[in-house]
Amino acid sequence: MSTPFYVSPQQAMADRAEYARKGIARGRSLVVLQFADGIVFVGENPSRALHKFSEIYDRIGFAAAGKYNEYENLRIGGVRYADLRGYTYDRDDVTARGLANVYAQTLGTIFSSQAEKPYEVELVVAEVGESSEQDQIYRLPHDGSIVDEHGSVAVGGNAEQISGYLDQRHRDDMTLAEALRLAVQALSRDTNGGEREIPAERLEVAVLDRTRPQQRKFKRIVGGQLSRLLEAGASAGESSAAEAEAGESETDEE
Repeated sequence: MSTPFYVSPQQAMADRAEYARKGIARGRSLVVLQFADGIVFVGENPSRALHKFSEIYDRIGFAAAGKYNEYENLRIGGVRYADLRGYTYDRDDVTARGLANVYAQTLGTIFSSQAEKPYEVELVVAEVGESSEQDQIYRLPHDGSIVDEHGSVAVGGNAEQISGYLDQRHRDDMTLAEALRLAVQALSRDTNGGEREIPAERLEVAVLDRTRPQQRKFKRIVGGQLSRLLEAGASAGESSAAEAEAGESETDEE
């Protein structure tokens, strides 16, 4: 009788984590940024039917990178949780923190179970508040841990490189056009540090806008509105660059 092959629990968990990370890294990156009036979601997505970003409830948005069928199941479960809790108790009882806890339990259970493979997904749950200080952004990796983020977060693909780029340039008081321009610049950077152009038709953009008079703050930005915002962001960037050059020239003259 042959001896069963033994793998230590630590090695088994490390292998499962590596498997999930590789699956997530194969997908396209996406970023979530705070700006003056809310939170913007930006990602490269050529599909117009398979969305990376969705509304969960009035003030709560959902973003995911990885395998579509897996994060779509999680999104549907989150919508059901939010609807049931809002109906049973009160709409204000549905929060991003509560939803993040539910997702963490689900992902953690699947990751630690030896009966099935880990989910190849990384999630972001965001809630827009009455002010930027009350905004909430939670990142949930494949193992079910919860990371409380502020300002900007990137998941999927080369997320680490994109996060470093955003951390150096992001401001909470940015306009939507400025935040969108920064997000596209970050996403267009490849692993070698070069840049490529991402056309508007390949972008998926959505916002949680605290200034909307409706109870539901989530909306998608498409078509002409997206093109105008990209142009406005580019113009603002050129103006900032020109002002910086003018300031340097004045300093040299002095």
